[in-house]
Amino acid sequence: MKFFHLSDLHLGKRVNEFSMLEDQWDILQKIVVLAKKYKPDAVFIAGDVYDKSMPIVEAVQLLDRFLVWLNELEVAVFIVSGNHDNAERVAFGADLLKNSRIHIVQSYNRKITPVTLSDEYGDINIWMLPYLKPSLVRRHFPDREIATYSDAISAALSNVDLDASTRNVLIAHQFVTGAITSESEEISVGGSENVDGSVFDGFDYVALGHIHCPQKIGRETLRYSGTPLKYSFSEVSHTKSITVVDMAGKGKITITELPLIPLREMREIRGAYNEVMSRSNYRGTNTNDYVRVILTDESDEPDALAKLRNVYPNLMRLEYDNRRTRTAISLEIVTSTEKKTPSQLFGELFEMQNGQAMNEKQSKYVENLFNDIWKEVANS
Repeated sequence: MKFFHLSDLHLGKRVNEFSMLEDQWDILQKIVVLAKKYKPDAVFIAGDVYDKSMPIVEAVQLLDRFLVWLNELEVAVFIVSGNHDNAERVAFGADLLKNSRIHIVQSYNRKITPVTLSDEYGDINIWMLPYLKPSLVRRHFPDREIATYSDAISAALSNVDLDASTRNVLIAHQFVTGAITSESEEISVGGSENVDGSVFDGFDYVALGHIHCPQKIGRETLRYSGTPLKYSFSEVSHTKSITVVDMAGKGKITITELPLIPLREMREIRGAYNEVMSRSNYRGTNTNDYVRVILTDESDEPDALAKLRNVYPNLMRLEYDNRRTRTAISLEIVTSTEKKTPSQLFGELFEMQNGQAMNEKQSKYVENLFNDIWKEVANS
């Protein structure tokens, strides 16, 4: 049996205020073309289907179209929710969609049952686990000590009735210790979300989501597929792909990757202003790519952003790397050691993503929200 392993679609995402919807439409169509060619029996989507818990209409429409395309090919689809998703919204219509071979895990309620597929080698049990936090699992196991994410996943999987004589696949969205991360993921400070890979030892293949770089963790069959598109400049060197899993008999698994070619690449260009302005004339640079330009001139070029966008219309970021900026970075590192409240850190993130600071009403709301969270943590 053959599976396509995908994750972290982040439908509706904006990168440096550029909407990725057109790129996402394009890459999902290319995945469907590959499905027509390679004929997988099922597609796994291991969480972060959407970029926001309340996705924009266009993102919902895109997922709907993708599922219709796959359904027309008679390909089964298995979807779990990630930390960016609202589990209830993602699972809307889950019971009805089962009749169309589309299986969506619903909110965690302790009970985990598999979907069983069969081929000439016997049964394959597909288990699905949404993104879990210790606080969510703890309420279902009041007599068990659950302090860490590893504790939580271990407890949740203790309720799985595994038949070791058959093939078992798990689809999950968690941060497994040892994974190589990127700037575009939401990873907790200090690694508090870490899950020990050993909690998944009973499964023949584990289709993971959450980490944007495709990779194995320890064994070949404990894998992240990565995102289908690059969502930060820390991913410039990544080769995005579909992870293809071919399962024969028990213990016989072959894993390959199908490269995905985006509508627009993401690249970095570094050099003096005059060099960068002329770079489109050689080396085959596609000026429609998403670009981060790093100018090395010692003095700032007036209106550099506007001028560069005449050559690179999808210029996402403009930075300088010179004596002045290196000094500023050193000062920033020193001042960043000052203690900031969660509200202040959120305010900085808001301003970075929206190009403006929160107003007084928004700031007060965020402050009250964090106060409520700390009270809940203290009482848990």
